[in-house]
Amino acid sequence: MAAPGQVPAERAPRRRYLDWLRGLAVVIMIGAHILDSWTRLGDRQLLLYKWSMILGGFGAPLFLLLAGVAVPLSAGSKFRRTGHASGASRAVVRRGLEVFGLAFLFRVQAWAVSWGSPRSLLKVDILNIMGPGIMAAAALWGLFRSSRARAIAFVAAALAMSLFTPAIRTTGILDFLPDAIEAYIRPRPGYTTFAIFPWAGFLFAGAFLGVLLDDARTGQAEKTVNFRFGVTGMLLAVGAYVASFLPSLYAESQFWTSSPSFFLLRAGILMALVSLVYGVKSGVSRETFSPFEQLGRTSLFIYWIHVEMIYGLIAKPLHKALSLGQSLTACLIFGLFMLVCSLLKDRVVAWWRARSQPTMKNVPPAI
Repeated sequence: MAAPGQVPAERAPRRRYLDWLRGLAVVIMIGAHILDSWTRLGDRQLLLYKWSMILGGFGAPLFLLLAGVAVPLSAGSKFRRTGHASGASRAVVRRGLEVFGLAFLFRVQAWAVSWGSPRSLLKVDILNIMGPGIMAAAALWGLFRSSRARAIAFVAAALAMSLFTPAIRTTGILDFLPDAIEAYIRPRPGYTTFAIFPWAGFLFAGAFLGVLLDDARTGQAEKTVNFRFGVTGMLLAVGAYVASFLPSLYAESQFWTSSPSFFLLRAGILMALVSLVYGVKSGVSRETFSPFEQLGRTSLFIYWIHVEMIYGLIAKPLHKALSLGQSLTACLIFGLFMLVCSLLKDRVVAWWRARSQPTMKNVPPAI
């Protein structure tokens, strides 16, 4: 309901290039998981496997970045419909809480299906980081009233997540925490490879992009913003790469895990990727079917069903049993299978909604 005297804002058209990017993240995720789970040990020394896994490492940051982009877009849309910034912020915080709850439900499913250790219920996965990250980003959005202030706050949060990571990884101050809690802050063996530092930083970086996109109300404005994403992203990536060869400011920092240079390198590449995909998709008809967009719109569903199919008992004969070539072929076949599952899921949902709605013959005639 609009505020008194306020005309309800029209809903902005869906940015399909963001769906496409989310679908790309799904494909990268599937490929990384299959290669990690099914490729035999002898082929893991091949250069192609190593480069494939480096590419696979961009899936999770892209998911988090896009989740961050959605925070200001969703909050801004709700604010324009209602006129209440605090209410819009709370609504997105609730969404983050739902994602956090789904993270535990997912672990319960995995434990029940694959008969894992009860300790696996406490494992920290990407949803465990995404949920609190969305909540924090939505709350931060609600603290400020101008786009400039929100953008600055999100950049500061992203940099803090990155710059504090080396110190967080090595400090003894956190040693008193139970492993299951400490795993949310820094990796703990058997619990996670994800942690708030630095992974939540990608979500805050995405929220920064989302603020700028939410302010782009015309096609020309969005084109300009995405062009700036491309230029800034490339400069950031190149600068981070050069900085990675300089002496480290930290007593201990590993490039592939805790280095701020690697974080900024990936953030820059992903920012430029948003610009690139926008440029490519801007010339494509909205009526054209896109498998990547389809996967992107159902990304949570695909995430939910694919993990146990790849890592669980159902695929046990394939674990570390395939050559690299066979694993790559399996990535293609499995990706097509997930696309079919996505389409079937949409049809089932549409059928259920149609079934649940009253038919016209049951609607009383107008007087």
